Amino acid sequence: MTTWLVTGGSRGIGRAVVEQVAAEGGQVATFARSPAAAESGLPPRVLEVKTDVTDPDSIRRGLDTVHEQLGEIDVVVNGAGVHRGGRIDTIDRSAWDDVLATNLTGAFEVCRALTPRLRPGAAIVNVGAVVGFRGFPGDVAYGSAKAGLSGLTQVLAVELAPRGIRVNLVVPGFVDTDMTAGLSDRARERIVGTIPFGRTGTAPEIAEVIVAVARSTYMTGATVPVDGGLLATFGGHR
Repeated sequence: MTTWLVTGGSRGIGRAVVEQVAAEGGQVATFARSPAAAESGLPPRVLEVKTDVTDPDSIRRGLDTVHEQLGEIDVVVNGAGVHRGGRIDTIDRSAWDDVLATNLTGAFEVCRALTPRLRPGAAIVNVGAVVGFRGFPGDVAYGSAKAGLSGLTQVLAVELAPRGIRVNLVVPGFVDTDMTAGLSDRARERIVGTIPFGRTGTAPEIAEVIVAVARSTYMTGATVPVDGGLLATFGGHR
């Protein structure tokens, strides 16, 4: 039985991955700062481990718990993320630090702690964002973190290939999640107007690609957009 670890698995895209894998009979553990809401808890048998990915000690304790209860981990999905909007001249340094620590350094620390324990054939899937490739005003921290995650993916793919460990990046476009719920109607309409498909994506649509990429045995160092065509058009950055 395949064992998955999904960071940020209590909500959004991470939760959709957890639900799909659990429905297919896989073992799943999640790292999250806070558990899933009681009224919409995760599927039975999913192991929720309260873990702060910005804290290396918390990560190590969390991994020990997963190994003790579920055994060796086969797939890691780095989906933990926070968003703090702001332009270069308006964003607080604390907001910048929080976004980089969670979205980029957190993935780095999870990979650093876990890779010595991964067996040949294991997979790491990092969850990026279109703003890591195409500038969007007001996303200086989030875009920088996701661009860095792309670079981390490339380097780890090369470093870990001799051990048979695959590392890939899935790049969602504009997806309806808690993270995007606070956008104004005007901002939402402007973004949707740049998407060739003419609509936002859903978390399950992204999750099915993450799962497929994790299972692709000859794919590593790849960047896989799931964005309704947003990166295919120059209109995506307006």
